[in-house]
This record gives sequence, structure tokens and C-alpha cells, in this order.
Amino acid sequence: MSVRPPVKDWATDFDHLDPGWINDPFPIWDEMRKRCPIAHTERFMGVYFPSRYEDVRAVAYDTEHFSSRRVVVRETPPPRIPAPPITSDPPEHRPARMVLLPPFTPDAIQKLEPRARALCNELIDKFTAPGTADAAVEYAQEIPVRLIAHMLGLPESDGDLYRKWIKMVLEDGITDISVVVQAAGEMQHYFMRHVQERLEKPGDDLISYLNGVEFKGMKLSPENVIGSLRLLLIAGIDTTWSGIGSCIWHLATHAEDRRRLVEDPSLMPTAIEEFLRAYAPVTMAREVVKETQLNGCTFKPGQMVLLSFPAACRDPAMFPDADKVIIDRKENRHAAFGLGIHRCVGSNLARMEMTVAVEELLKRVPEFSLNGEVTWSEGTVRGPRKLPIRFN
Repeated sequence: MSVRPPVKDWATDFDHLDPGWINDPFPIWDEMRKRCPIAHTERFMGVYFPSRYEDVRAVAYDTEHFSSRRVVVRETPPPRIPAPPITSDPPEHRPARMVLLPPFTPDAIQKLEPRARALCNELIDKFTAPGTADAAVEYAQEIPVRLIAHMLGLPESDGDLYRKWIKMVLEDGITDISVVVQAAGEMQHYFMRHVQERLEKPGDDLISYLNGVEFKGMKLSPENVIGSLRLLLIAGIDTTWSGIGSCIWHLATHAEDRRRLVEDPSLMPTAIEEFLRAYAPVTMAREVVKETQLNGCTFKPGQMVLLSFPAACRDPAMFPDADKVIIDRKENRHAAFGLGIHRCVGSNLARMEMTVAVEELLKRVPEFSLNGEVTWSEGTVRGPRKLPIRFN
């Protein structure tokens, strides 16, 4: 991350790349809610930041004034790089979303669970002997990378390549557009080869499914298929590994919660939902396309909105004791998977991966703690990038 001018005032000059925001954004969001619930900055060519649940929800549902054609706030907007349905607006959005739903139904994801559990144990086998590990790099980051590769029929050994592209698009490319363009070109070339191979010889994988699926009597074009593959790779991996990493970070720093889950595994479903709420990883963006007002704030066309589902999930007006992680929280209508028409298509997959990752780790390693400094990601997907742990 480049050296950046210090923030003068979070309400009028915020910067989501500021080290304070990256390492601990929660007090900043609390201050914003009290002082200026819809903050604004001139950085990044103008960005709004609603910090309350009700405002985030209002923007998410308003597709007339807020477009999804740009979903990441950057210093300079790159050329349009479609990744349907996440970058689609109505009426194009619905057909793009509908073709992706069947592979991510609960039944479809349940069939992947045995592979996920086997994978988690393969990874745990590698790092338990030394007694220490980087739980982000050696565990959390490996699980969604390998499962997505498995679903797409791609080599699991290409994981380092996927990680490189994710960092280029979601971190380095925020301040350097050439990095985004380079990553898009590399992904285009990589996926085009695999799409052409499946057109000639279809298999039992997601690329073959996308090549063959029809909507209203028409097959998807290769460009549409590649756009959807870009989405699955970028949006389906980093988000989930961030969620898994945050779960492990919490359990490494809150022994009481960890031991409670070990003693009573029936709490796991509510605990995962609470981790999703408290450490929601994803902040999306919207482009203002028509002037509008919300709670006294005027949104100007051409500027961006940071649509922070993590901030919404920490709003005390929506969640009692919002700043506390309560693993048996009963009412929990969190927004970790988004709100509105763009709610995450892969939520069933993400839940399964997070649940299996935590369950298998606690079965094999019930006692662990932090073993050094944690590094958090930069940009709009938040999770630990380095998470050193020691097995007690």
C-alpha cells in the first residue's frame, strides 16, 4: 500500500486504505454513526459511506439511483470489466443470476461437503506436527481456492495463480489501474483456454455447465461464461477465506468461546452466523447514476458509495450489543451476504466452507492461540492475511 495523506476527519475525509481503518475499523464506524451517519470523502474522486443498517439497506435496494456496474472503489476507474451478475443492473441482472443458482443450491453444496472435510484434514495434517502455523496462508486461504477449482474442473495446483489475481484486483489495483487491467487480461486468456476445451470435450464441472446452460432458448456467449468465471474466482474465494480466517482469529483470541464450541458442537450454526455478522468480510460499491437524497444527504451522479455490509452488521440500532460476539445470539438477521437483488449467490457454499473449516480444526486442534502479529487485508474485503497460531 502506498503512503497516503493522513485522514483529517473521518466524517469528511475518510480513507478505507488508512492503516487505522484496516487494522480496526469498528471504532471509526461507531464515530461515524454518531457524528455523520452518511460520511463523504473527496478521495477516490468522491465517495459516500453510509454506516447505519437502514441506510445501507436503502442504497442496496435502490437500483434506479445506484448502479452495480462498478463494484470496487478505486483511485481511477478501469475499463468496464463485466462479471455478471454482480456487475449487472436490472433487467440484465436477473437472467445472469438465474443461470448461476442451480450449482449453489443447498443440495448441490451438500454433495461437496465430504471433499471439503477431507481437504481440511489434509491441510491440518501438514501443519500440526511443527506445532505452529499461519492459519490464514496454510489453511483458510487454501480451502475456498481448492474447492472452487474442484467445482470448475481446474487444477487445484493453480491456487497460487488465483491468489495472485485476487490480490491484484482487490488490493493492489485499488491505487494502480494497470494492475487490474493486467489481471483481467491474464484471467481472460486462462479461462478462454479452459472454456474452449470444455466446448470440445464437456465434463462434469461448472465450466461445462455454464457452456451448456440455456436461458430463454439461448446459450451464454463465451464472454458471458468468462465473466461469470471471473466472478466466481474473485468474489467466491477471497470473501470466504477472509471469513474463515476471522473465525479462527476470534477463537484464537477468545478461549472461552473456543472451549464452549469444543464442548457443545451444537452451537456451531449460531456461532457461524454470529462470526458472519461480527466479522462480515465484504464491502461492495455502487455508482451514483441519478441524483437522490437519503437521510438529508444528497448523492451526486458519478460519485461512488462504499456499501459496507460489515458496518451495517455492527449497527446497535439493529443488533443489541452489536460490538459483542455472542455465539448463541438468537435473533441475527445480519447482512454479511449482502442485501437486495445482489445478495450473494454462493452463500450456501460459504457457510458450508466456514462451518467445515472450524469444525475440523476444533476436532483436531481444540487448543490454540495467537503466535505473533496478525496482518489484515487492505481494500474492501476484510480478513487476516497473516494469522500465526500456536497449538497449545
